[in-house]
Amino acid sequence: MKKLFLLIFVGFTFIQCIAVKSSTTTATPVKNSNVTVVEKTNQPKTKLVVGVVVDQMRYDYLVKFYDKYGDGGFKRLMNDGYNLKNVHYNYIPTYTAVGHTSIYTGTTPVNHGIISNNWYDKYEKKSIYCVDDASYQTVGANSGGNKSPHRMLTTTITDQLHLAQNMKGKTIGIAIKDRSAILPAGHTANAAYWFEGGDVGKFISSTFYMNNLPSWVTDFNNSGKANNYLNETWDTYYDISTYTETLPDNNEFEGLFKGKNTPTFPYNLAELRKTNGNYNLIKGIPAGNSITTDFAEAAIIGENLGKSDYTDFIAISYSSTDYVGHQFGVNAKELEDTYIRLDKDLERLLNFLDTQVGKNKYTLFLTADHAAVQVPSYLNSLKIPAGYFNASEFEDYVNNITLKYFNSSDLVEDISNYQIFLNKDKIRELNLDVHKVSQVIADEIISFENVYKSVTALTLQSTSFSSGILQILQKGYNQKFSGDVLFIPNPSTVTYSKTGTTHGSGYIYDTHVPLIFYGNNIKQGKSDVYYPIVDIAPTISSLLNITEPNGCTGTTIIEVLK
Repeated sequence: MKKLFLLIFVGFTFIQCIAVKSSTTTATPVKNSNVTVVEKTNQPKTKLVVGVVVDQMRYDYLVKFYDKYGDGGFKRLMNDGYNLKNVHYNYIPTYTAVGHTSIYTGTTPVNHGIISNNWYDKYEKKSIYCVDDASYQTVGANSGGNKSPHRMLTTTITDQLHLAQNMKGKTIGIAIKDRSAILPAGHTANAAYWFEGGDVGKFISSTFYMNNLPSWVTDFNNSGKANNYLNETWDTYYDISTYTETLPDNNEFEGLFKGKNTPTFPYNLAELRKTNGNYNLIKGIPAGNSITTDFAEAAIIGENLGKSDYTDFIAISYSSTDYVGHQFGVNAKELEDTYIRLDKDLERLLNFLDTQVGKNKYTLFLTADHAAVQVPSYLNSLKIPAGYFNASEFEDYVNNITLKYFNSSDLVEDISNYQIFLNKDKIRELNLDVHKVSQVIADEIISFENVYKSVTALTLQSTSFSSGILQILQKGYNQKFSGDVLFIPNPSTVTYSKTGTTHGSGYIYDTHVPLIFYGNNIKQGKSDVYYPIVDIAPTISSLLNITEPNGCTGTTIIEVLK
């Protein structure tokens, strides 16, 4: 009897030891279908997730301007968080709407359906914008708010957090650009706010989310912050002579504000706003990032984010970096100063989160929606191959192909985003085979100057590319929405002006972006391991112990989690 009692006691003790060990073990994500299961941990619960997307930020800006940053912004994230140095977009095209959607859905256009910012709708026979939705009205202004995320076909990590908490907790998206606020916030967001320029100068929303702006938004809009920023002078934060990382202030590769004869500091904003769209000007200067930070802080206070029993999510996109890059290029003094000032805004945001939410109660990730190419005309001046794609000449070239082979110049309906959409009605009328027409065009356009690769939709549907630039193109191809022939320009070749820069390709200069995780349940460290951008959403899912977005194709970055 004593032996039996002893055996029972030992067995019960062993089971208790296992239970204690299980409840205090560190997080170990385990992939199982579309659900990432994480063992219980003794880490405190994340009260607020902060997603930060810097529009058009190349990875090398972290390194290039490192010595100009203070200790509390980018450096704090890099040194105290987990810095992933080899993160890339794994699809074409690398545009703003597609980037934000892919970050938050954990998948590529193949599944989520956002194939560009604007694209040709082959069903409606017109160009459409990614978040336009005539079903809804503007809230907070007379126009600019007929928007929703309805074109995004899958859920986001923000949606999944809401679903996991039975619609408790709050999700808010904030940006200067509408698409950068709407798409990350998802279908179930409590709110998305974006800045309406022109003569409005306010953050607005859509009846998709609400019928009236909350009082804290109205108070912010009435505070005069936007007007105050535009009554200042934009000069360099430090002495311009110390800005040795970029080209001379006055060079031929930068664009101009209307009313300026040279692209040089200082910029009298009070004067420039008169000829540059009034409040639109704030989008293209560092103050656009500053007012975004101001508004994010107001949102956290106004909505009591991070204060309830549930996990909240705020998605912040810094859009002005993109406007500055487009106008001045990646080697401009204006761009360098913009990142120096963004660093200060990040420091302010982090200090605010420490105080308002608590140092161990929030988790933040910072990344970019795409990077950007060196100004091609600048590369040409250095005898580096680069160029400009002539869209009108290309259209004539394609029409001549169809005229030569099929005796018709009416077989192409639209050419946009480096895609050719065929006129199926005309092809049927002429008793032609659409696949033959597509293949002939794909074979012939490779001879056009600056076309590097061309492929038909049928090939992308029937062939699996395992590597190279065509694999990246394939991940961005959506059978329902994309064109009939897709092509890729030569490296460093763009459809753009000869000043300033742009993006959109699958080349490394457009795909390589920063990714830093920071805060609660995140390790301190760095890694050179390659990760695709679609791994962010499942990693946040693992952190929060919730189901991944329903189209997710990424996997958890295990090494960043405690």
